[in-house]
Amino acid sequence: MNTCLYQKHIIGLLATGGPFSYWLWEYLSGYLRNSQELLKVMRTIDDRIVHELNTTVPTASFAGKIDASQTCKQLYESLMEAHASRDRVIKNCIAQTSAVVKHLREEREKNLDDLTLLKQLRKEQTKLKWMQSELNVEEVVNDRSWKVFNERCRIHFKPPKNE
Repeated sequence: MNTCLYQKHIIGLLATGGPFSYWLWEYLSGYLRNSQELLKVMRTIDDRIVHELNTTVPTASFAGKIDASQTCKQLYESLMEAHASRDRVIKNCIAQTSAVVKHLREEREKNLDDLTLLKQLRKEQTKLKWMQSELNVEEVVNDRSWKVFNERCRIHFKPPKNE
């Protein structure tokens, strides 16, 4: 399985939600050194959108050789899928980590002298704050991608009204 296909498969599993996706997130986060690398992989389409548009959406002189409306439609669908996937992954991880933090807080109240528990609680709280900040990063990344997409594709493709 090539790397891109493998990454797409993993991202698909992460996007399904539920406890398994949280476990997979935790496992891959350790494997990739941190969750930021995982999100970087998931944001590949957004990072490469300018290149993608430059190589697939024709300028006026090449307009007859490529079906720009189909290319823009496919890119639109890919962006929608990637953005929704990342949103689900981040929100699912926030929910799971919030539950862990709540549980650790309850345990901490029962045993105030347990320093290991306090350390774990702080670690999980830090992770939760980082994940919540990633939602803001997502907004910026998504806005940038849609701006570039609309600049190049607005005359070739009109997205459905409901999205």
